[in-house]
Amino acid sequence: MSSHEMDDGELTPGVDDHEPTGSDADHHVFWADAVADEILDRDPDEPIVIKGGVSPSGIPHLGHFNEILRGFFVAEVLRERGHAVEQVFTSDDRDALRAVPRNLATEDWEIVGLGAVDGGALGRNLGVPYTDVPDPFGECHDSYGAHFAGLLQDSAELIGVPVTFESNTALYESGRFDDAVDTVLASDDAASVLADYQASATADDVPFMAQCPECGHLTPDVSEPDLDERTVAFACTGMEAGDDEIDGCGAEGRVSLREGKLPWRFEWPAQWTTLGVDFEPFGKDHAEGSWPSGEEIARTVFEAEPPVPFVYEWFTLGGEPLSSSSGHVITVSEVMELVGPAVVKYFFLRNPGRAKDFDVSRLDQLVDEFDRFERLYFGEEDGPEELTALADRAYPLLVDEVRPDRVRLPYTFAAVLGMVEDRGFRVQMARDEGHIDDDTPEWAIDAALERVERARRWAERTDNAYNYRLQRDLPTHEFDAATRAALDDLADFVAAGNDGEAIQGEVYETAKRHDVPVGEFFEAGYRLFFDDTQGPRLGEFLGELEQAFVVERLRRDG
Repeated sequence: MSSHEMDDGELTPGVDDHEPTGSDADHHVFWADAVADEILDRDPDEPIVIKGGVSPSGIPHLGHFNEILRGFFVAEVLRERGHAVEQVFTSDDRDALRAVPRNLATEDWEIVGLGAVDGGALGRNLGVPYTDVPDPFGECHDSYGAHFAGLLQDSAELIGVPVTFESNTALYESGRFDDAVDTVLASDDAASVLADYQASATADDVPFMAQCPECGHLTPDVSEPDLDERTVAFACTGMEAGDDEIDGCGAEGRVSLREGKLPWRFEWPAQWTTLGVDFEPFGKDHAEGSWPSGEEIARTVFEAEPPVPFVYEWFTLGGEPLSSSSGHVITVSEVMELVGPAVVKYFFLRNPGRAKDFDVSRLDQLVDEFDRFERLYFGEEDGPEELTALADRAYPLLVDEVRPDRVRLPYTFAAVLGMVEDRGFRVQMARDEGHIDDDTPEWAIDAALERVERARRWAERTDNAYNYRLQRDLPTHEFDAATRAALDDLADFVAAGNDGEAIQGEVYETAKRHDVPVGEFFEAGYRLFFDDTQGPRLGEFLGELEQAFVVERLRRDG
């Protein structure tokens, strides 16, 4: 994959340096259009199939949406051009459970430790396919694999992405994988191709893993495939799981080819040919590993073209890699509660080939970026030509409906409004700041206030400077004469129309003029507004509030 430098310093990945011509050139600013061009250059059958996939090893998290949302943008572009598209996502649930995760997620998205479930039961099922491991939370799903795949499907629905989920186990058991399995086992070249890419593989291997009917473990110790009877001989001798070895039970015999699976490097291209995949995004780990072998296996063993690829960098969470097994994750459900679907989609829209960090503590910056992108689309702000062109092209894909009369409260201002419970007071503060006027429709006010609730949850989650509650009624406190005089002077300064930065400086100056210790004067302000001894930067916060309310409160009038 190549990258093209943009004028504003952003990177937009190209696809094999494909340069569209004619009318398509108008869309080249958007990476998904370049991908669509390459797909259509192959003259695919319809529906065009876009795929992603994951092994359901633990908590479904935002990182799993790298493939779902990148696929979504390409699918939407193709639909705009009049093509039928199906977006599918495979759950690689016939993979074996190789480790017991430290954390799990309940059906209601509560992240819990192993103490909340029977961790011993999970340990006893190491080496068993995910769809044969019992759901650790009881009977809410048929299996461990179904539980976590179900959560991921719920996430896709929550964010508004239409995806068909496919279970690998179901593909094997229904016979849809029969042709692919037979093709691999009948090939004289399959094992030798893999041996060129994997040091542990040899040309004499039978590329298949059987599931032992006695203990349920998967074993790579197979031989003598019989394609007429569709069986294979096996010995349950165990399997490797990273640096560990999962013991088998020692059973031997023959099992049906539907009672097992292909190794991943064959299973991936088997998915392509079985599902008719035309495009698949994947992380750089696959680009450096299983993609080169999969590409050759597709052409050499399956005699088919691999799908159009798109390599992306994994993003980090607060500077650290996302990990389902360790529990260092953030779920789509959590993110939706903080920023909503349009901002989530925007995060994946920009810089899809660049490594980046999702930092919850700095979500205000991400929301600000989205708001600017939106203003560029509506012509409400000037920006770099390339970024403006991208907004013109791609912004409608981020929202359910393009509405010029929407209201977007700045995220930190929304967090300020989240300090009060009263809806009317929130609306009045937004009106005072010019975000709402007499012509603002009621639906736009309601939608704007949704961000207030999200910003409030953000303040609570990060315990930042906005995690306080403004007292609607005057708290009861006694101040000495000097402090009372200083508060009155500060009230006059606010009444004169000064902004928050100026008020912040004046707090210091007023305290000095009245010979009130600065710390005590700040504490007096916090007691008046929060009934507390600390809070956000006081002057800047007061600058966000309704002026009349601030003046009245500083004068202790009510």
